[in-house]
Amino acid sequence: AWWLPIFPGLALSLTVLAFNFLGDTLRDVLDPRLRGSGLI
Repeated sequence: AWWLPIFPGLALSLTVLAFNFLGDTLRDVLDPRLRGSGLI
């Protein structure tokens, strides 16, 4: 069935996005120098 790979792909994508946001948040918290530089 065509819909079988959708659920694992969606779970993998959500996991990658969650780690991405977690990494961005940790970088913002641990390196406050970047906050006002306009890079974000």
